[in-house]
Amino acid sequence: MTGARFPVCVLGGGLAGLSSSIFLQRASVAHRLFERETVAGGHAVTVEEQGFRFDRTGHLLHLRDPEMQALAASLLPAEKYRKLARRSAVFSHGVYTRYPFQANTFGLPPEVAYECVSGFIAAHFAKDQPPAENFEQYCLQHFGAGISKHFMLPYNARLWGVPAREITSEWCQRFVPRPKLEDVLRGALGAAAPELGYNASFWYPELGIGTFSDALAERTPIELGRAARRVDLSRRLLVFDDEEVPFDLLISTVPLPALVALLSEAPSAVVEAAGRLRYTHLHYLDIGLTAPNLNPYHWIYVPEEKYPFYRVGCYSHFSEKLAPAGKSSLYVELADRRGPSLPRILPEVVRGLIELGLLKSERDIELCRLRTLDFAYVIYDHHYRESLDTILPFLADHGILSTGRYGAWNYSSMEDALLMGRRAATDAASQLGGAP
Repeated sequence: MTGARFPVCVLGGGLAGLSSSIFLQRASVAHRLFERETVAGGHAVTVEEQGFRFDRTGHLLHLRDPEMQALAASLLPAEKYRKLARRSAVFSHGVYTRYPFQANTFGLPPEVAYECVSGFIAAHFAKDQPPAENFEQYCLQHFGAGISKHFMLPYNARLWGVPAREITSEWCQRFVPRPKLEDVLRGALGAAAPELGYNASFWYPELGIGTFSDALAERTPIELGRAARRVDLSRRLLVFDDEEVPFDLLISTVPLPALVALLSEAPSAVVEAAGRLRYTHLHYLDIGLTAPNLNPYHWIYVPEEKYPFYRVGCYSHFSEKLAPAGKSSLYVELADRRGPSLPRILPEVVRGLIELGLLKSERDIELCRLRTLDFAYVIYDHHYRESLDTILPFLADHGILSTGRYGAWNYSSMEDALLMGRRAATDAASQLGGAP
C-alpha cells in the first residue's frame, strides 16, 4: 500500500532524528519520523533492573548553544535536571592524576613525570614540523614523546580499537585538550590550573539520560517499531513491510553503511565507499553494587594494557537516583572488541576495579550485565574523507540529508547530534521553500 506523500520523512529516532522533528515542526514542515526500535533515543536510553537505572555508558549533555539550553530546560523540570562540574581522573602507574593527563603529571613517579614534561617542552620548541600524517604523529608533535608514550597512544589505541598511526587527527581538534606550556608546568608541580576540555561541566537528568530522549519523543510524531526495508531512490519511497511512504526529502540518521545497504540502484562506487567505512563495536559491563562507591570520580581513564578496561564510570555519581538507597552503579568499557565471555572477563575486571579502589571484593557486585553497542566509534582512517566525499554528495543529489553522529559519520557529542538535527531541518525547510 502506498500512502500519502510527505514533504519530509525522518529515518531514525535518536537525538539527531528527534531534534530534526522538533525543528521541522517549528518550521511548519509536515513530516513522519520512523524508529526501528520500540523506544526512542538511539544510544541515549536508560534501562531499569532491580532498582538500578543504566544508561548506555556515559551519555552527558555538554550544552553551549543557547537554543539547545532552552530546549533542554523546557523538556524537564529544573529540579529534575542539574548541571555538574566534571570529576574525572587518570589511573596509571598505580596512582590517580587529574584529567587531562597532558596537563597534570603531578603525582606520577618522578621519572615518568620528568619524561612527560621534558618531552612536552621539546615538542613545544621544535621548529618547522611537517603536517601530521596520522594521530600518532599529531600526539608526538603537540604533546611530546613522554605524554604520548604514557597516555595518548596507549589510551587512544584502546578507545578506537586500532593503533594511533591508522587514524588521522581530523576527529580530535575539539575533543583532545592542548594545554599551554604554563598549564603543563603548573600541572607538573601540583599548582591549581584551570579545567581543560569541552566536558568540564555537563547537564544530567536525575533519572538517567533516557528521560531526556523520552521528553523529546513526546513532542514528536515518532512511530516506533518501524524498520524501513528499502529506500527506493528513483521513486523516493520508504518501503516498509506494510506500506510505502513517498517523500520529497529524507533526513536519515541511520548509520551510513546501513543506509547505503538500504538504497536501491546505488552505484558501485558508493557501495564500495560505504564498504571502506570503519567503526568499532563496544562491549561494556553494567554493574550494580551493594554499597556506595566511595571513589569520588564521575569517570576514570585507564591507559595501561594490563587492565581489561580503558574507562570506568560511576552512574550513581551522575545522580544518586540511578541506584537504590545505599547502593551504587558502574559502567566498565572493555578494551576487547571480540565479544568477551562474561565468566572469563569478570575476574579480570574485578581485580582491576579492586586496584582502582572501586570494589573491595566480588561480593560487592549485586548484578552484572555484559552489553554491546554495535556502533560505538567511527574510525577516522586514511580512507575516511575520500569515502564520505563519494557517498554524501550522491545522497544529497537524491534528496537524502544524512546527519547525526552515525548518519554524518563522525565523532561528536550529544549536543552536536541535536545541532545536526536542527541543521538538517533548516536545510530541508529551505530546500522546500519554507521558513529557514
